[in-house]
Amino acid sequence: MRAIRHRRRSIPALAALAAATVAAPVLLAATPAAAHPREGRLARELVEEVTARGAYRHLAKFQQIADANGGNRAAGTPGHAASAAYVHDTLKKAGYEVSYQDFDIYDAHTKTEKTTVLGGADPRELATAAFTFTKSTPAGGLTAPLALARVDETPGCDAADYPAGAFTGKIALVKRGTCTFVEKQRAAAEAGALGVIVYNHSGTTPVRGSFSSPAEGIIPSAGITLADGEALTAAAAKGEVTVRLDLDQEHLKKTTRNVIAETRGGRADRVVTVGSHLDSVPEGPGINDNGSGSAGLLEVALKLADEGANKKGKGKQTANKVRFAWWSAEELGLLGSEHYVAQLSEPQKKNIALYLNFDMIASPNPAQFVYDGDDSDKTGEGAGPAGSAQIEALINGFLDKKHKPHEGSDFDGRSDYGPFIANGIPAGGTFTGAEGVKTPEQAERYGGTAGAPYDPNYHGAGDTLKNIDLKAFDTNLDVIAHAVGTYAQDLSSLGR
Repeated sequence: MRAIRHRRRSIPALAALAAATVAAPVLLAATPAAAHPREGRLARELVEEVTARGAYRHLAKFQQIADANGGNRAAGTPGHAASAAYVHDTLKKAGYEVSYQDFDIYDAHTKTEKTTVLGGADPRELATAAFTFTKSTPAGGLTAPLALARVDETPGCDAADYPAGAFTGKIALVKRGTCTFVEKQRAAAEAGALGVIVYNHSGTTPVRGSFSSPAEGIIPSAGITLADGEALTAAAAKGEVTVRLDLDQEHLKKTTRNVIAETRGGRADRVVTVGSHLDSVPEGPGINDNGSGSAGLLEVALKLADEGANKKGKGKQTANKVRFAWWSAEELGLLGSEHYVAQLSEPQKKNIALYLNFDMIASPNPAQFVYDGDDSDKTGEGAGPAGSAQIEALINGFLDKKHKPHEGSDFDGRSDYGPFIANGIPAGGTFTGAEGVKTPEQAERYGGTAGAPYDPNYHGAGDTLKNIDLKAFDTNLDVIAHAVGTYAQDLSSLGR
């Protein structure tokens, strides 16, 4: 799961997309009968056959790969390439139609990141973090007066936050919040700013922003702390403040790949798509994030093949095509899933009945989160596209039947459901928590330690085989198996 780099604006719920050859059907209401299609033989057998012990061997393989390749499986590295080859070759042997999808990514190497407040006999240097994929300043830095973007509910997000003529030839100082760093940067650049400095809205560290590629970095951009931003704001309100922004960043192009596998049978106009990201961060092997989701999908895919999904014969193949995906470069900003969706034609998008996402499903201090498809929690980004409520209901109903406590989680844009939701495809899934802190109420409900992160080794070197809760892993493997087994045979709850 990628780190929080910015808050996405709300994505409006879009109408569910229908098969390319037919008119869009009316979705069924989220009544119990519609939300819970009858559990079929395939779903029951997959739940019985898929186990944490079986999937653990894939986690062990990912750990072995990381150990042999510098301790990580990050996109564009030998560790990720070996992980992709393992998934690809394993599924090929199981009879799936498997392919690689290559795309370009970039590494950013920052050589200089400085902000110096000029004036007086003692210039002051501020703690500064260059945005990933920022444009560099000229050699020696960019020296210009500060101009303050308006601070409101959407600070620095709109043209109105940059009064005409006030930013030309200056460096914009903008508060973090609400919209993306790309939107803040673009608005500042369109107002004539030569660079942008974003100060934090909380904490004591500089904003660590990121663009998805060097193409998005149109003016030099960096982050500073809340305290330094407020001090500059107060000083600039009294008179002109001049700063020197000095950023030097090198961008290196690499190639990485998604792995896509689908059943040989099943209706191609009713595709059940299930995904997880395969890449880790450079700092560690990524066994929970997201070896857990990747291993879970791989084990379910293998058991589905054992059930005859890729064999000819009456009653063997699934009614609907099932497509499994292992995304690359999620940790760089959902790049693999975004590339995949962007390459689809409109008919191909319409053929995807739903998308299921599994990212971090074995956190060592877990909670059981289910994506809030119907926005019943009334927090964050709102409901998913039509059909997402039914997916949430299916997962919740299964967990209830197993007497497993659970709670909702917002579609906050931090994982690979994002590009599917943006294209009107209903989505759902589970995860067990990242860097967030477990509450006393959650500790009572799930066990574990209140006041501690769900994953204390999130994005760190400690995300190893020792960083896995096998009970949470087993529960979520059952969720994947049940959802795949159900939707492979029955899409009636989605009106398909």
